[in-house]
Amino acid sequence: MLSSSNTELAARWNRLRGEQPALRIRDAAATLGVSEAELVALGIGNTGEGQKAVPLAPDFRALLRDLPSVGRVMCLTRNEHCVHERHGRFEDVQVAGPQGLVLGADIDLRLFLGNWRHGFAVRDPLKRSERVSLQFFDAAGDAVHKIYATGETDRKAFDALVARHRAEEPVEIAVEPRKADAQDRPDSAIDLDGLRAAWRSMKDTHEFFGMLRKFEVGRVQALRLAGDEFARELPPRALRGAMALASAEGTPIMIFVGNHGCIQIHTGPIERLLETHGWFNVIDPTFNLHLRESAVARVFSVRKPTEDGVVTSIEAFDANDRNILLMFGARKPGQPELQSWRGLVARVEKQAAS
Repeated sequence: MLSSSNTELAARWNRLRGEQPALRIRDAAATLGVSEAELVALGIGNTGEGQKAVPLAPDFRALLRDLPSVGRVMCLTRNEHCVHERHGRFEDVQVAGPQGLVLGADIDLRLFLGNWRHGFAVRDPLKRSERVSLQFFDAAGDAVHKIYATGETDRKAFDALVARHRAEEPVEIAVEPRKADAQDRPDSAIDLDGLRAAWRSMKDTHEFFGMLRKFEVGRVQALRLAGDEFARELPPRALRGAMALASAEGTPIMIFVGNHGCIQIHTGPIERLLETHGWFNVIDPTFNLHLRESAVARVFSVRKPTEDGVVTSIEAFDANDRNILLMFGARKPGQPELQSWRGLVARVEKQAAS
């Protein structure tokens, strides 16, 4: 039985769904002033009444290690402005500590499990079937990662996984306020000579984050201050321009989309691009991307030295300097950057300057 507060929330959700039937659960939660996890825990989903949410035990590492058994799935990772959907199977799952990796040709994830707090196995009724998923949320109740069964999933194995990892006791959802974003120090306080020297001496792209911490500089702040040798600011439209060129030329790329709980990576070409209702989309058989273009406030082309040569990226941020997505040329450690990608970025920069 629902508590009085939960009954009232369910009633508010039903009214809102009647007024805006196409509203997605994340946006509905924001409108109602609650978290998505709270709505899911009540059995409230995008398809309305009849959803069932089974709480999962908090040992998410054990669950993740079992995922190769279920076959092909669709993984979804998003932030406020971008949704990344990738079809494939879990292959090499490495989740021994607070950070984890999922490495494979299709499903490629970087996991920050210290920020995973709540999990549910969710069944959404559809007209002729049901949609089954595993959904994971942080302490604030925001989704960090979701895994959906598809027609290629071994449903018997998926159901067995849920049975093994369901919580033994009822779970109380208590959300915590999200911490405010760290504020940049004044530009005048940054050791620019030291920053540029450290940037120039990088041997691996992963050193970039340590460099930012060492010099106590924000990511966008560093891109602004580093100079054209390392980063150039482009107009927001350059992001779409880069995707359009990659699609037209068949250049294989990497697209990273993440939040503080998970980063999801697509590697390969992109083909079908489509704009719908303010969203710019990639709609391919095994990869979908949905980007709210109006939220893209700043775009940079970025160059990072490595032992394999310079690695070039295009990076997009919102008005609060939060990263929306990163694009690279497809590559693996030990391989130089694709010349086709490097040339593509040079053309995007030239178009931006004209």
